[in-house]
Amino acid sequence: MRLAFALALLASVVSCDIGKITVNTTSKVLERAQPGLQQESDYEMARQAIPGALKTVEGFWIVAPENKRLIKILTEGYCQYGTAFVEDDWEAAQFRKDLDAVEYHNARSSNIFTRCLNYALRSLGSRWQKEIFADTEVVRKLIADTGAGHRTPMMFAGMALGSIINHNLTRIEMLSYIGTVEMIMNRVIELDAKNPPALKQHQAMPHIALGMLHSARPKALGGDPDKAKKSFETALEVTKDPKTGADRFLLARTLLAYRVGIATNDKKFFHEHLKKVLETPPSVWPEQRLANEVAHRKARRYLSKEKELF
Repeated sequence: MRLAFALALLASVVSCDIGKITVNTTSKVLERAQPGLQQESDYEMARQAIPGALKTVEGFWIVAPENKRLIKILTEGYCQYGTAFVEDDWEAAQFRKDLDAVEYHNARSSNIFTRCLNYALRSLGSRWQKEIFADTEVVRKLIADTGAGHRTPMMFAGMALGSIINHNLTRIEMLSYIGTVEMIMNRVIELDAKNPPALKQHQAMPHIALGMLHSARPKALGGDPDKAKKSFETALEVTKDPKTGADRFLLARTLLAYRVGIATNDKKFFHEHLKKVLETPPSVWPEQRLANEVAHRKARRYLSKEKELF
C-alpha cells in the first residue's frame, strides 16, 4: 500500500506543469515588486530596463496564459512604456523636424499601444474582443454593461485606443473611434465617483486622457480647450497632497500647460504652468517618481521651444 501511494504521488507530481506552478508563484512577487519601477529616479535606467522586464514577463505569460496577474502587469507596462518612452522619442523627433524618425517612432508607438490594448481586452473578456469595434450603439451598451470589476483594464483599453488613434490621424477609419474613447473614459469616471480606486494616479488617468482628447483637435474641428483645461485640473485635484494641497502628479500640469496653452495661444499660461512644474521636485511623490521625471523632461523641452511655439 505504501508503494502504491508513493507511485500515485509521483505520478501526480509528474503530471503537473512545474513551469506553470513556478510562474504562478513568481507572478505574485512580480506584482508586489511592480511599484519599484514607478519609483525609479533615473529616466535612462528605466528606459533601458523596462523592455527587458516586459519581455521576461511576456515569456512567463506564454507559459501560463491564464495568469491574470501577468496580464495586468503587461497591460499597464506596455501602456506606460509607450507613454513615457516611445512617445517621448516621437515627440522629440517632431521638434527636431526629423521626418524619418517621426515616421519610425509613430509606427513603433502604434505597435506598443496595440499590445497594451490586446492585453486589456484579454482581461475584459470575449465580448469586448468581439464588440469593441462594432457599431456605436453596440459599443455604448458594451461600455455601460461593464462594471467596477473591470474598471482598470477598461481604462487602459481606452487609453491605448486613444493613443493608437493619435498615431494614425491620416487614417479616416481610425478617427471614428474617438467617440468610443470618450465613452470609455466617461464610464470609468462614473464608476470612480461611486468607488474611487486606491491608486490616485489611476483616478487621474481618465481625466488626463479626456484632456488629451479635447485638446487634440483645433476648436474649429471639434476641439474644446475649456473642457481639456477642466479635465487636467481635475487630475491635479485628485492627486494633490492631502495635507498641503500641493501638486504631486506633475505630468498633469505639464500637459495642461502645453496642450491648453497651445490650443488657446496663451504664452503666459504656457510659461507659468511649466515654470511651476520645474519648481516642484520630482521627489514630491516618491511612488510616482518616474512619471514626475517624465513631466520634468517634457516641461524642459516645451520651454526650450517656447519662441517657436508662440
